Amino acid sequence: MAMGLQRAAAVREAELPGADASEAAAGAPRIGNWPLAGGLALLTLAVVLLHVFTGDDFEVAPLLVVVPALASVFCTVRQTVGVAGWIMIVVVGSRIASDGSFWDLVLGIGFTVLACALGVGSCAARIRHARQIARLRSAAVALQRQILRPLPVLTDQVFAYGLYEPIEEDRFVGGDIYEVVESPYGTRVIIGDVQGKGLPAIGAGFAALGAFREAAIREPTLTGVVDALEDAVVRHNEFSSQTGETERFVTALILGFDGGDRVEAVNCGHLPPRLLHNGEASAIALQRAYVPLGMAELSREARTAEWFDFPPGATLLVFTDGVTEARDASGHFYPLDERLGRWARRGPREVLDSLHADLEDFSGGVRRDDVAALALRRAPSGGARRPEAVPGNALRAVETLGDR
Repeated sequence: MAMGLQRAAAVREAELPGADASEAAAGAPRIGNWPLAGGLALLTLAVVLLHVFTGDDFEVAPLLVVVPALASVFCTVRQTVGVAGWIMIVVVGSRIASDGSFWDLVLGIGFTVLACALGVGSCAARIRHARQIARLRSAAVALQRQILRPLPVLTDQVFAYGLYEPIEEDRFVGGDIYEVVESPYGTRVIIGDVQGKGLPAIGAGFAALGAFREAAIREPTLTGVVDALEDAVVRHNEFSSQTGETERFVTALILGFDGGDRVEAVNCGHLPPRLLHNGEASAIALQRAYVPLGMAELSREARTAEWFDFPPGATLLVFTDGVTEARDASGHFYPLDERLGRWARRGPREVLDSLHADLEDFSGGVRRDDVAALALRRAPSGGARRPEAVPGNALRAVETLGDR
């Protein structure tokens, strides 16, 4: 299984758009060579015809010096150089053919050369800036992906399948987090969403994840894990305030699986999970939703755990608000519960695939927030073997078993 998990991680890495691809896209032409050449030919023909009809009363050719500037917005540097060269030939040729004075000729040629050079320089600067932005965006998304564990994750208690789609626009990078940890006390799972977006949100999410990975193994109770998360977020906020960053809170749902028919949960201001079982999808009615992590001092109520049923063969879906707050072109929110009812008889991996495709179709591919979701299925009786004990080529068989 270790080899299989490595292959799954490799697949996740392959899905990540690299900096090279992003930079290449930033420098790609927005107009083809042949349409560009055809447009130049038609423009030149129009200038010649105007000159024939207007004679020497109105000089049209010098107006072509704006064309390289326009080309710099849509073309590559090579294309812009070609446009600038052609415009220089047309304008300089028309100036030489005119009856102007020597200084008119010199000034006209000098102005044309300057305008063409500025167009080429502007194109080079635009592409260089676009590549820098693409590199920064790719780095932010790569950092966010590296923080989170590749999926699927298989433990003695659960099979955890996942969907994670980060926003790549730099100012919209969010702080969705998830983790699955196998501990002496069972499997602990967290899914959460950090307030705000950008790299500071990723930093707060990393602080919460680091605390969870340690506390999930150390703390015997789920409330102890939550208390450790609260302390970690508070400490991170204290450090952030010292460095001038905004303090942030984290909504989170923390789950504990011990291999039985029930799941322990502490909801810190997060969306309730959905249970898919016997062809039906329903929201888990948790009795209490406590304040988000980092805000415990605002509440006098201590966080406590509660239990809900998780029967064999059921799929538990947990997710962030990037799913429920996705909008269509009319501004309507994504009808998650309605759509889940159609997929209630599918396996966890198929549910996530259907959710992903449907979200893309519903939103038209336009998302304003990260999307994270985990589909959890109980392991068979006796639990799944640990990764080091399962051959790598058995991963697919184990996943298939989890889908049944």
